[in-house]
Amino acid sequence: MNLQFFMPTKIIMGDDCVIKNAEILKKLGKKPLIVTGSRSAVLNGSLKDVTKALTENGQEYAVYDKVMSNPTIDCVYEGAELAKSENADFIIAIGGGSPMDAAKAIALLASQDIKREKLFSGEYEEKVLPMVFIPTTAGTGSEVTQYSILTNDAAKTKTTVAAPFLFPDVSFLDSKYMESLSKTTTINTAVDALSHSVEGYLSNRSNVLTDALALEGISIIAEEFENLKNFTLTREDRSKLLYASTLGGIVIAHTGTTAVHSMGYSLTYFKDIDHGRANGLLITEFLKLVEKEKPERIKTLLTAMKLKDLAELEKIIMELLGEKEKLTEEEIMEFASIAIKAKNIANCIVIPTEEDLIHIYKTVFDL
Repeated sequence: MNLQFFMPTKIIMGDDCVIKNAEILKKLGKKPLIVTGSRSAVLNGSLKDVTKALTENGQEYAVYDKVMSNPTIDCVYEGAELAKSENADFIIAIGGGSPMDAAKAIALLASQDIKREKLFSGEYEEKVLPMVFIPTTAGTGSEVTQYSILTNDAAKTKTTVAAPFLFPDVSFLDSKYMESLSKTTTINTAVDALSHSVEGYLSNRSNVLTDALALEGISIIAEEFENLKNFTLTREDRSKLLYASTLGGIVIAHTGTTAVHSMGYSLTYFKDIDHGRANGLLITEFLKLVEKEKPERIKTLLTAMKLKDLAELEKIIMELLGEKEKLTEEEIMEFASIAIKAKNIANCIVIPTEEDLIHIYKTVFDL
């Protein structure tokens, strides 16, 4: 058996884990830049816990709270300049996927000069500020990956900054920060986490360890389908979803994603459809494509979810996501032409053609 597995991020999960482990922050540096969005970290109490821990440690801090949904290149360069001007020597990211993705790029750009045209080149020195991540949604898994996903206007899509040294040093997982999330955000992020484990399981880079983690994450999320639909989630339910999300992140850190993400990025870039929702809209049609050549893999996925067929999964996901958006045929042709160029298209165990992508889009959006 040939196998490689690399997970350098220290994971600490539990109630009040930030406050209880404040000494870890003290060991990472003298002054962090806290990277977050404008509102949620204040509302859910995560920013208060972080600043309390830092104050008790006697550490100063600066805050960059301008991260928007789907962070831009301008955003991360601005954040990096603030980190340098404040002499920040480590980064604390608080939030969902957007602040965490931005934080990795900021930690990289604050440590070395990278021209904008080289940002997605992968040609970096192995220098980055230490990072602490605190996810406040259960979806992206970014707290345990080496990926920073940014809006790339030049390519009219989202593009990845990736390097082995971009894994966060420490991630704190506390489900209490998710209790105030809306039903829509909770569902979209859970579906995003599901897509990570499903796509990782259907990646040609998967192995026995990632498969085990993927199936664990898939089964946990499937157990919460009814609670998600009815929005009757307890703290324990949210803790399970957070755990499953982190498992999905560990999976894609090794396997990467597949065509679902490539196709979903256009829905987000052009139609402003939430990333997790975009993945959910597309995923069952992609699974139908894979099933034609790899029925045994799909059967295993369905078994993990205790479902009999893809039609049952499709019904559940569409009940969660609600009414679909409208696309034109011209949009579908453009989106497929962009998606087919993405690197993770070749990552699928069944590699789709551009015609396959067009068929998936048309079927999903009833054209």
